[in-house]
Amino acid sequence: MKRAIEHLKKSDPVLAGIIRRVGKIPPRRLDPTFQTLVRSITFQQLNGKAAITIYNRLVEAAGGTLTPDSILALSTPKLRACGLSKQKLSYIRDLAVKTKSGDVDFAALPRMSDADVIEHLTRVKGIGEWSAQMFLMFALRRPDVLACGDFGVQAAIRKHYNKRKHPKPKDVARIGRAWSPYSSLACLYLWRSMDVKT
Repeated sequence: MKRAIEHLKKSDPVLAGIIRRVGKIPPRRLDPTFQTLVRSITFQQLNGKAAITIYNRLVEAAGGTLTPDSILALSTPKLRACGLSKQKLSYIRDLAVKTKSGDVDFAALPRMSDADVIEHLTRVKGIGEWSAQMFLMFALRRPDVLACGDFGVQAAIRKHYNKRKHPKPKDVARIGRAWSPYSSLACLYLWRSMDVKT
């Protein structure tokens, strides 16, 4: 972590200022499992409190553990009663079916390259590049994930890098070249910087 922070400070003076203001970021760790990806789908486009409530209801309905079998055993009305939309319900079922069939193999993910993990996970309905990148960052703990399409990263760049317009993914990629091989940590600092009063 210390080496990563020193690299980011040296390679980008704007980010160095953000790191100084934000301070230490506690690690956020998730397991690279089926349950983590179900959680990610549940949390898409929802505020934290609502998403946690729905997710906890889902875990309870599934008997305390989310597995492909425990999800597939739940009827549509039971899944809907947890608070899941029809769309998210279909995504979670698709993930369960593909995991059970072996088309999605969580045990193999740690050995795959970042690009292969993204290709593998985006086979699932409702899992796009952003969701796969978050899985790489937080569950597989890959150090060099640059979430160019993330709204929070773009908003932080607009604020701190004095951009008049909301930056496009190509702008994020250009600015973020200097952060490699620690782009994941740079993204964490950018996200956190939006909560710190400057």
